[in-house]
Amino acid sequence: MTAAAATARAPDRQGTQTDQARLDAAMSSFARSFGVTAALHMESCVRCGLCADACHFYVTTGDPKYTPIHKLEPFRRTYFREASPIAPLVRAFGLVKKPTIEDLEQWQELIYDSCTMCGRCTLACPMGIDIAELVKEARHGMFEAGLVPERLALMDRAARQWGSTATPGEDLPEILAEVSAQYGVPIPCNLEHADMLVTAAPAELVEHTKALADAAKILNRIGASWTMHQAGFDASNVGFNNGDLALQEKLTRSLVDTAVRIGAKTLVLPECGHAYGAARWEAAKWYGNALPVRIVHMTELLDELLASGAIRVRRIGDTATFHDPCQIVRRGGLEAAARRVLAALGLDLIELEAHGLGGYCCGGGGGVVSNQRAAPLRHRVFELKKRQIEATGAKRFVTSCGQCRITLEMGAKHARWDRSTESLLELVADHLAD
Repeated sequence: MTAAAATARAPDRQGTQTDQARLDAAMSSFARSFGVTAALHMESCVRCGLCADACHFYVTTGDPKYTPIHKLEPFRRTYFREASPIAPLVRAFGLVKKPTIEDLEQWQELIYDSCTMCGRCTLACPMGIDIAELVKEARHGMFEAGLVPERLALMDRAARQWGSTATPGEDLPEILAEVSAQYGVPIPCNLEHADMLVTAAPAELVEHTKALADAAKILNRIGASWTMHQAGFDASNVGFNNGDLALQEKLTRSLVDTAVRIGAKTLVLPECGHAYGAARWEAAKWYGNALPVRIVHMTELLDELLASGAIRVRRIGDTATFHDPCQIVRRGGLEAAARRVLAALGLDLIELEAHGLGGYCCGGGGGVVSNQRAAPLRHRVFELKKRQIEATGAKRFVTSCGQCRITLEMGAKHARWDRSTESLLELVADHLAD
């Protein structure tokens, strides 16, 4: 299927709201988002178009509708009509057209299928407009209007019921027991007291269970007091991606509150980019104060353990290139940490043409990897990544995000490309020195 054919499908709807009710719900949510920061961003765009060349979907298709700032058009129109300093005049003289339900339905594809909220456009904007954050806020209105891609809505419903998109919490002890038996490593679960609460991404409970076992291997090696817990275990937070604020808060609180309840001082996040964005950078807004626990990404933990000498690793000696996960590096600031871990492993790093803060997204962030109708667009982005990886000539290709890994593996399968994507965590675990 071509990218054009994929976008020709009718938009998905949830619920039984009338068109007017959907429009009112979206407009109301948009208006609530217009604080000082959002207003400054709406007023600041000079239509220079620099964000277009920063977007992997625009770069790989050449279609102007994928220009990042264009993806905010109904959001922008709502601002000028409802919240700008001259909103009454705008409405009275019809200076800006009111968004319609048809606009929102067309918009669904632009902010869910063709935006990963990677923030590369934000980095490129000379006016400092955080386009990725505005898209995330716009998704809040789309969710309230029941205009979310159905595959993402299905995951949302599962997470509301189970606390995870992968499995009910009550099944976690059995899953961990099976992983423990398969890999021969103890994985504590539901301990009443522990210094660390360790969380997982959904794939680590299904196909990437080695990552879960390897985290246990490392933590057991250092003699850490740690546990996983069925009351709070899935850190991926589908609410963060979908625009479901109530679910985002529920899932975040399940992690932090469980950590507090068992006396944990540290909450360890898995190799998952959006887990880092939701828990590390947005958790505080649900509490109103400093967080009661320290939240760290697995990459940070590995970097700290190696730097302190708590673990040592054998040097691999190969060349490698690295995919920078957007939410961890560009949006999260962990560019140097992963590279220090790679250096400790004795890997000669050959950077991608676009790397670090300026690296291209894998094409699957923001829920796009789970949105099947967006597959043709993802495949185009994969070709861009594939060319850059091949150009390095490196023997190994590594990343520190499970969702990126899944996206890249799916792209490789579609392209019949015989190249694996390796986990930074798994590389460390596989090369622990005695």
